[in-house]
Amino acid sequence: MELPKKLINSADSCVDEALWGLVRASGGLSLMVGHRVVLRSNLDRLRGKVALVSGGGSGHEPAHGGYVGAGMLSAAVAGGVFASPPPASILAAILCLHNAGASGVLLIVKNYTGDRLNFGLAAEQARNHGVSVDMVIVAEDCAFDCPSKAGRRGLCGTVLVHKLAGALAEDGCSLDQVVSKVTEVLKGTGTLGVSLSPCCIPGCLPTFDLPPGDMELGLGIHGEPGVKRSKVTCADEVVKAMIDHMTNPDSQSHLPLKPGDQVIVCVNNLGALSCLEMAVVTRATIVRLETQGVVVARVMSGSFMTSLEMAGVSLTLMVASQETLRLFDARTSAPAWPNLSGSSTSGRHFLTDPPAVRRQDVDSPEGPHSPILRQVLERVCSTLLDHQEELNSLDRAAGDGDCGNTHAQAARAIQEWLQSQVVPGCPGQLLSVLAGLVQEKMGGSSGALYSLFLTAAAGHVTDKQGGAAVWAGAMHAGTQAMRRYGGAEPGDRTMLDALCPAVDELMNLSRAPPAGQMAVLQAAVQRAAEGAESTRDLTARAGRASYIAAERLTLPDPGAVAIAAILRAVMEALEGQQESVGADRHCDHDH
Repeated sequence: MELPKKLINSADSCVDEALWGLVRASGGLSLMVGHRVVLRSNLDRLRGKVALVSGGGSGHEPAHGGYVGAGMLSAAVAGGVFASPPPASILAAILCLHNAGASGVLLIVKNYTGDRLNFGLAAEQARNHGVSVDMVIVAEDCAFDCPSKAGRRGLCGTVLVHKLAGALAEDGCSLDQVVSKVTEVLKGTGTLGVSLSPCCIPGCLPTFDLPPGDMELGLGIHGEPGVKRSKVTCADEVVKAMIDHMTNPDSQSHLPLKPGDQVIVCVNNLGALSCLEMAVVTRATIVRLETQGVVVARVMSGSFMTSLEMAGVSLTLMVASQETLRLFDARTSAPAWPNLSGSSTSGRHFLTDPPAVRRQDVDSPEGPHSPILRQVLERVCSTLLDHQEELNSLDRAAGDGDCGNTHAQAARAIQEWLQSQVVPGCPGQLLSVLAGLVQEKMGGSSGALYSLFLTAAAGHVTDKQGGAAVWAGAMHAGTQAMRRYGGAEPGDRTMLDALCPAVDELMNLSRAPPAGQMAVLQAAVQRAAEGAESTRDLTARAGRASYIAAERLTLPDPGAVAIAAILRAVMEALEGQQESVGADRHCDHDH
C-alpha cells in the first residue's frame, strides 16, 4: 500500500521545521535551543505571576505552540508526532519560566499515560529545584459510557483551559487559585469527536481503516478508533447524535446539561474538513443546542486541536458562568486564538433586511408580438434543458462541470415565470425582466454575463422601436457590454466566439428587405455554430478555462455551444411561426 502524500521535506525533520515556521512567523514567540520548546519572547512580563506550560505530541497544530502568548500559555513543549515530549524538555521549560521570575508554574496536561508520566516526572524534578509546580489533568472526553481505569481522554477542551487559566494568571491569581477555578470549570466541560477518515503519521500508513461511507464516533486525537461506527448522514443528524451522546445521563462520562444553561461552544476541525463544512456543522450545533433550550453564549469554529489530516470534527461544550465568560473574552496575544465576539450568540439579531429595490415588474399589456416572443422563450428553454448534460460534459474538461446546470436553472426560472405572467408588448421590458431572472437564478459569471447582455440590450428596443434592425442593434449593444465588463474578446475561447460573429451577421438586417430577413438570421445561426466549433482550436485567454493547460482543451467551449444552441432555437421558433402564418394565409385564400 502506497504511503499517503505529505507536503514535508522528511518525516524526521517535519516537527522541528514546523516549530521553526510557527516561531519565525510569530513575532511574540521564541524557540529554546536544543529543545522543542516554544516560549513567549517577553518572559520578563511573567515576573510575579503564574506561568503556564502545556504540550504533548505534535500533529495537533495549532496546539500547543499556537497558544503561547500573553493571556494564555507561557511555554509549550512538543514531542514527536503523536508522541509525548521528553521530561528533560518539560523541565527545561519549567526552569526557564522560574528563572524569569514566575511565582509558580502550572502544567496543563491532557489525560494520556505518556503525558501524565513525563510531565509528572518533570514536575517532581522541578520541585527538587525549588520550583512551585502544580498540574491540572484535562479529561473531558464524553465518548465512553464506562471509562477504563485510564480515565477519560483529554481533547480540545484543553484549549479552553489554556485560555481561562491564562486569563486568571494575567489577573494575578495565585497558583492554588488558578488550579481551583480551572478544576471547577472542567466539571462542566465535555468533548466528543467524529471522523469520516483516519489520519496518517508522516512515513506511516493510516492509523485505522474506515470504509467509504462510514464514520467513526468518539475517536481520540491520535487516530485511535472510536466507540461506534455508522453510516455517514447529514450534518444535522451527525450533530444531533454527537450532542445526544455527550449529554446522555446513562453514560458515566456525560456532560450534565439542562435547559437554561449557557455554554461556550468550540467546533473544532480535526484537520481536513473544508471551511464550508465547518460552517454547516457550526450552524447545526447552534440550532440543536438552542432547540434544547441551551443558551449559546460564545462560539469558536475552526482548527484548534487537530489530528493531522483527519476529516472530522469535535464538539466541546463548556457550561459557563459570567465569570467564565469574562475570562474567555480576556485579551491574548497567542497567534492561534481567534478574534471572537464578546456578545452572546443566542439572542443576537443576526439578520439584516435587504434594501428596497424597484423590480422590473410587468405592468404593460400584451402586444402583437407577445405570442411569438412567448414561443421563442419556450423553445429556448426546452433547448437548454435538452442540452444540459452535453454542456456539463463539455465544461468538465474546461471548468467545474456545471455549465449545463446553470443554463438549466435559468431555463426553469423563465419557464416558471411564463406560467404565471403575460409577455409584455414592450420588448425592452421583457428583456429587463429576463435580465433580473437570469441574475437571480443563474448565478456565477455566466449569469452576470447574460444579465449584462440583456440589460444593455433592453434600452434599445421599445414598443415603438422593435423591428429586425433594431433588435440587431440591441444585440450589438449587449455584446459590447459583455466585452467591456467581462474583459474577453473574440478569439479568447469564450461564448463571444459564437455570439460576436452572429451579431456581426445580424447587423446586415438594416439593409435586408423583409423577405430576406430570415436568410440573414439563418446565416447568423450558421456563423454562431461555426464560431462555437472553432473554439476547439483556440487557446483560452479568459474565463476559468484559461487556467487549464491548452493541450487538455480539445472540445468546444461550453458557453459558445450554449449561445449557438440558443440562437438556433430562436431561429426555429421564428421559422415555425412563419410557416404557421403562411399556412393560415393559404387556408384563408382557399376559403
